[in-house]
Amino acid sequence: MLQCIFHTTIIFADYKKILVMKNLTSLSFFVLFVILLSSSCNSSNNGGINFQLNASEFSDKISSTPSAVVLDVRTEGEFSQGHIQNAVNISWNDPTFDGKINNIPKNSPIFIYCLSGSRSMSAANFMRRNGYSNVYELMGGIMKWTAANFPLTTGSAVKKAAGMDLTTFKNLTKGKNIVLVDFYADWCLPCKKMEPFLNELANENKNQITLLRINADEHSELCKSLKIDALPYLQLYKNEALKWEKVGFIDKKGIENEINLINF
Repeated sequence: MLQCIFHTTIIFADYKKILVMKNLTSLSFFVLFVILLSSSCNSSNNGGINFQLNASEFSDKISSTPSAVVLDVRTEGEFSQGHIQNAVNISWNDPTFDGKINNIPKNSPIFIYCLSGSRSMSAANFMRRNGYSNVYELMGGIMKWTAANFPLTTGSAVKKAAGMDLTTFKNLTKGKNIVLVDFYADWCLPCKKMEPFLNELANENKNQITLLRINADEHSELCKSLKIDALPYLQLYKNEALKWEKVGFIDKKGIENEINLINF
């Protein structure tokens, strides 16, 4: 009797194991099916076409597309300082953006850009959701465009150098104090978030730190010279030498730690 119960228990345990293995196998096939289905859907949505282009690809694609609509979604002020040839300006920050783009036929090939790629990505996704199927994005925006030595215009003439030159910048990084350089833009949300505590740092350490804030829109040639193609961008200089740099958001404590390392 005990032997029978023992064998029955083993058989029941083996049956449970088989059920578990069967369920796991079914789950694995289901997950694989979902992944393949997702990949298939993504391929069918874009038809294998790359709609996110680097500067060279963006330029070549515009040149080879006779009916191209080049759309600059920066502010009017930014646009006036320099833009890609033949671009039209409809600011993504304009509350009537959706109404203004209605003048563009939905089957048109649209080449969209901003300063660094953030606003143009939002605008491109909005346009795709609203029926525009051929929207090409300039990855990294105007900053990547100028870094690749492609020209900007202010109308009929090629754009001249804008803002501070490299010699002036180097002079500003001289001195005994540590110079904290903040490259920012008014539209950049991380830049705005960092501004208050950057000012706090400078005020709390007046005898040690000099804060130099540089608007990337107004000093585009300097950004190009320093190969700055993304924002926010921070640098720390001591005795004219670059000691530290950071692309992207960092909190106050993180910057203080870097300053302490330089002083150590």
